[in-house]
Amino acid sequence: MRSQLAVRLGAELPQIVHEPPDVASRATAEDTIELAARYQITDGQPLSPSQELRLLNGMAERSDGTWAAKRVGDFGGRQGAGKTATVIARIFGGIFRVGERLTIYTAHEFPTANEVFLRVGAILEAWDDFNGLVLHERKAHGDQGFELKGPKGSEITGKRRLLFKTRTGRSGRGFAKADLLIYDEAQHLMPEHVAGSGPAKRANPNSQSWWSGSGGLPVSGPAWDMRKAAVLGKGGRLSYTEHTAQTWEIKPDGRIEWTQPDAHDRGAWYLANPGLGRWVEEDGFAELVIELGALAPRELLCVWESPLGDDGDQVIAPDVWAGCQRPQSKIVANDCWALSVSPDRKWATIGIAGRTADGLEHVESLDRRPGTAWVVDRCVEVWNAKRLPVRIHKSAPEGAFIAELVERGVEVVEVSTADVSRATGHLIDAANAFKLAHLGQGVLDRALVGAVLRPGADGASVWDARKSSVEITPLSAVTVALSGVASMAEPEFFVY
Repeated sequence: MRSQLAVRLGAELPQIVHEPPDVASRATAEDTIELAARYQITDGQPLSPSQELRLLNGMAERSDGTWAAKRVGDFGGRQGAGKTATVIARIFGGIFRVGERLTIYTAHEFPTANEVFLRVGAILEAWDDFNGLVLHERKAHGDQGFELKGPKGSEITGKRRLLFKTRTGRSGRGFAKADLLIYDEAQHLMPEHVAGSGPAKRANPNSQSWWSGSGGLPVSGPAWDMRKAAVLGKGGRLSYTEHTAQTWEIKPDGRIEWTQPDAHDRGAWYLANPGLGRWVEEDGFAELVIELGALAPRELLCVWESPLGDDGDQVIAPDVWAGCQRPQSKIVANDCWALSVSPDRKWATIGIAGRTADGLEHVESLDRRPGTAWVVDRCVEVWNAKRLPVRIHKSAPEGAFIAELVERGVEVVEVSTADVSRATGHLIDAANAFKLAHLGQGVLDRALVGAVLRPGADGASVWDARKSSVEITPLSAVTVALSGVASMAEPEFFVY
């Protein structure tokens, strides 16, 4: 028997709404909503009022027939906001109501892109009106998509392409005149991703980008910029909706001051999740809150973490780190290098450290890539080039590579946790004294923003890869490399 609480429904009106200017018609959006209902695009259920609002604003048109919004932001908690179904409705409306020729969907991770690809494929296969239109289906990992022809009797002729990609700096390059670019998991969108795919729209005067995501991270720069513009009402041709449990106040100086909700406040659950009581059960949601723990506010309530430069708790203050940036810096002595692997083994980084000609300690990310299949061969390459031993924190995930590296002829220095702890403190002290140099690499900057320390029994600390809000192998690698530099005598430099 359902409890009385189960009949409570999540708020349908988003807490943040920014409507695009100069709206003359919402007919295309209404047609898309009708199409979604006819073909049961949302798992057999009609679109919710919240989902309809996002389409009505996002697909609104000006009097000349162009999109009123060049950018559409759709943010909310996972599962409870219905963002994926809204994106799928937008895809189908664009292809079969507007006649968009090229749609590029991107996601931060392959499983997300693959799931949407499968859901779209299932709809195309389930209805006779669609499956006869599929000319070609691409299923290769990282290269998925459909080539479709227009429906019989349609006024819009020609082939339509729908591509699904995992985001990289290169995603979207080489595709001219894209009609629609979708950035799913937009909280992970970085400027280099926009740089890689944004130009695909430039040759199309009526292109649109659609951003869909959950709570932002400290390094979610592009998403944070969009959110702030929406709250301040300065987004221009932006359509933005967000379901969040956060409240805010705009200060006289224009700053936005955000208030954090209690993740266990059930009122906050219903405020941020229109699907609660509809397609999400309260009991199951309560279990998710417990399961996700500290991540529940961001993942379920769309609570954003303070952006870069706004958080006074950053281990090395942003202005201090910026003051250590020297784009022309280079190592001339005490060269050391190290390997770091993330606990989930999704990322690995080779970092280097050494001294500059003016006696500063230089740190730099040499190579960072997804996964670990590349690690051993790349370490062999670096060993052959440098003929210097690789430093490895033996108690960390990268310790698993020691035996194979030795077998391949690479000399290894096994570094203890105590040594890593001393190097961590040394790096922080050197930065605060402006005796550290770095190049201003994005991977290091972002790692430092979300990095937290794990104190040891003796009061010393190391970087905590599990509790940090971002992936920190670049920071861990340069720290372990620096442990070698710090143990060496500082060379004397003579100027003639």
